Amino acid sequence: MAITAAMVGELRAKTDAPMMECKKALTEADGNMEKAEEILRVKLGNKAGKAASRVTAEGIVSCFIDGNVGGMIEVNCETDFVTKNDSFLALCNAAAELVAKHNPADVEALGALPYTIDGFGPTLEDARKGLIGKIGENMSFRRFKRVEGSVTSYIHGGRIGVLVEFQGSEEAARDVAMHVAAMKPVSLSSAEVPAELVAKERSVAEAKAAESGKPAEIVAKMIDGAIAKYLKEVSLMDQPFVKNDKQSIAQMLKEAGTTVSAFTMYVVGEGIEKKVDDFAAEVAAQVAAAKAGA
Repeated sequence: MAITAAMVGELRAKTDAPMMECKKALTEADGNMEKAEEILRVKLGNKAGKAASRVTAEGIVSCFIDGNVGGMIEVNCETDFVTKNDSFLALCNAAAELVAKHNPADVEALGALPYTIDGFGPTLEDARKGLIGKIGENMSFRRFKRVEGSVTSYIHGGRIGVLVEFQGSEEAARDVAMHVAAMKPVSLSSAEVPAELVAKERSVAEAKAAESGKPAEIVAKMIDGAIAKYLKEVSLMDQPFVKNDKQSIAQMLKEAGTTVSAFTMYVVGEGIEKKVDDFAAEVAAQVAAAKAGA
């Protein structure tokens, strides 16, 4: 039976599988749409295995809050296009809810929790593998955070997520979450700035001060001044509030009768080495492959 472009398009719409895979499945099934769909489902496992080695530096951060429990997760994929896919978004939102409701110990335990989507399951990990095959891209659960108590969240563009633990006004706490997303403090207070970051900054300050040629006592003051300035810039409570830079975050919270005990910020792909592709070459390769398989 002749396989038409319309048939390939129909199967692709049903499965989201790549066009050439759809054409092969239809050929194997002699044009039977249901059988071709089954063939693709069977092949998804292999495709998922091939995709598993590819870098996932894109993705989204998803949050779920129910009463006094909150969950936040970073789910990665290969390209920004997938972050608009409804099934991928549903998987991310479900994962955040599972984190909040079941308190898994790690990513492996999270993956073992029950979840079904688009016929894939019965666990979240099975659903992930199924969607890798269906969508054609690797995806992974990178990290998550669960908190109990008064908590609020803020997501900026799907790529920056913040959870804030607080007592008092939720409006003020949410303002803090937005501020964290914008200003990216590294700690709650200057005393909590990681020692390695302070040491790195001190090393830079010492090198700059040494070049000044000033007396040792002046150099020491220059270094101390630079460290004090750095700590103020990266500590949440000392930062000028983005909505009113005449106030520090600490002053804004005091005025609102609110305390913030902790925050967690995830930035998608932070620390992941991204692969730089030649887009034109990639498209040319895909066209050549399509012609060869025609």
